Amino acid sequence: MNNTGRRFIRYFFSGTLFIVPLVATAYFIYKSLFWLDGLLALPYPGLGLIIILIAITGFGYLTTNFAFKTFTDWFDHGMNRIPLVKLIYSAVKDLLGAFVGDKKKFNKPVLVRMNKENSLYQIGFITQPDLSDLGLEDMVVVYFPHSYAFSGYHYLVPRESIQPLNIPGATAMKFIVSGGISGFKDPQ
Repeated sequence: MNNTGRRFIRYFFSGTLFIVPLVATAYFIYKSLFWLDGLLALPYPGLGLIIILIAITGFGYLTTNFAFKTFTDWFDHGMNRIPLVKLIYSAVKDLLGAFVGDKKKFNKPVLVRMNKENSLYQIGFITQPDLSDLGLEDMVVVYFPHSYAFSGYHYLVPRESIQPLNIPGATAMKFIVSGGISGFKDPQ
């Protein structure tokens, strides 16, 4: 293949690396807005998203208000008394709380030695630094997200096997979820 053909192919793949993520993101946003508008049967595209954002922000304001806080505490207590609902409700609430709010959990990235013989390491997040209630004073809970998925494993790990990383939790999560492709530096 001549030099012009190789250059053409290189330009094609460079364009693909730019266009495909852009189009995929735009398509996802478009389909999400279309789905939201379909749920609410609204005549104007995007109005459903605006209404939902305003409603969620309004509920956020109310839940920080002292008078409404009593109601939310009562509601949480009631939801946690229903057997199957408790399992789903508390798990989803804890998961969302791990990403946003006052109880963020994915803000302590660590490097964990998984296998001493092969020098195998994995990046994870400390989610429970104290397991003394279980009689495991020298252990912590580390969550290891999967790449390209919203799932993962959590392990009880000896403290001596972890090494704190001096990077923001969001950067570590992006690195893990991208399969290590994204790197540790934000694009300029």
